[in-house]
Amino acid sequence: MFGRLFRGLFALVVTFGLVLPVLFTALYRFVPPPVTYLMVERTVQGRGFERRWRPIQKISPALVRAVIAAEDAHFCDHHGFDFAAMEKALKHNARRPGKVRGGSTISQQTAKNVFLWPERSYVRKGLEAYFTILIEVMWGKRRIMEVYLNSIEWGPGVYGADAAARKNFGVGADKLSPAQAARLAAILPSPLKWRAAAPGPYVRTRALRIGRAAGTVRRSGMEACVLG
Repeated sequence: MFGRLFRGLFALVVTFGLVLPVLFTALYRFVPPPVTYLMVERTVQGRGFERRWRPIQKISPALVRAVIAAEDAHFCDHHGFDFAAMEKALKHNARRPGKVRGGSTISQQTAKNVFLWPERSYVRKGLEAYFTILIEVMWGKRRIMEVYLNSIEWGPGVYGADAAARKNFGVGADKLSPAQAARLAAILPSPLKWRAAAPGPYVRTRALRIGRAAGTVRRSGMEACVLG
């Protein structure tokens, strides 16, 4: 009896813990992820829902460079995890616990946004690491960036680059200028509080800094894994 129960539990763990994640990851390699946990949560909260999926070739290269400059300068070099950035974030948070800095890569953020819930916990972080490895292996950098730019939150009820570009600047994601792209990248840490269309002094300064860094990304070919 106990043997059958153990085998049944083991089968469930294997199915839900290993097989289904691989199947969904394989599916989303080709099919746009329909919604995320955060999208559903925000919609229930009454924030609305606006999203228009755009393939990476219909998103301005300026935005790709800006988010790499702002969020993950080593995106094309690492295999999902930037351990130097994690260590730097840990040291910063130890010194300034009231102003926490994240060390997650774009790959980690994509894994969390698409497959998981936003709550901080060791279980979620463990699953995030697992899904990060899966998408790095099964998707590759170009697809990771494509899903990332189409899934992240860019304001109340605004998800993805095209919805954000139209909401803030009245243009499609393919028409974003470098300055507009830098502003969108600048608000990513706090999209419910900051506005790209009418930025305050801090966001304007941050956008200028990101714009300069995005120029370095372009000149150094740091976006080659996506745009090359």
